[in-house]
Amino acid sequence: MRKSKPKKRMILPDPVYGDTLVTRFVNDMMMDGKKSIAFKIFYKAMEIVGSKTQDSGKTPTEVWKKAMENITPDVEVKSRRIGGATFQVPTEIRADRKESIGVKNLIKYARLRSGHSMAEKLAAEIVAAFNEEGAAFKKKEDTHRMAEANKAFAFFRF
Repeated sequence: MRKSKPKKRMILPDPVYGDTLVTRFVNDMMMDGKKSIAFKIFYKAMEIVGSKTQDSGKTPTEVWKKAMENITPDVEVKSRRIGGATFQVPTEIRADRKESIGVKNLIKYARLRSGHSMAEKLAAEIVAAFNEEGAAFKKKEDTHRMAEANKAFAFFRF
């Protein structure tokens, strides 16, 4: 679009927790338009998270939000070609993109886990991210390490 920016769509809050981030998470997790199944998977995962972390004294949604904070990256590297050489330039990420990357990483690494059902795999990844471990947390750490290593090229950003 040349002149106008596209309008941001309003995302309705989910029926159980009343949170729009839950709806975004479910929308990203959904496959083939099966939203009701995606919601069932998420709510079942929240029940499993609640049973696994009941000794911490936090609700499952608080555990999930803390896990999302733990796996959300602050910087990323972008390839920029300058004078025949390609540099990995570290750049800060917009807030909505941070959220999106965190959600997608959590879902991706939950799918790659071994387990019986998607709800169990998602719950295991959420608990691991809450405890600052697991594949999604490692991905964030690797991204930050890459940005730190290429900090010298930060002046190429414009």
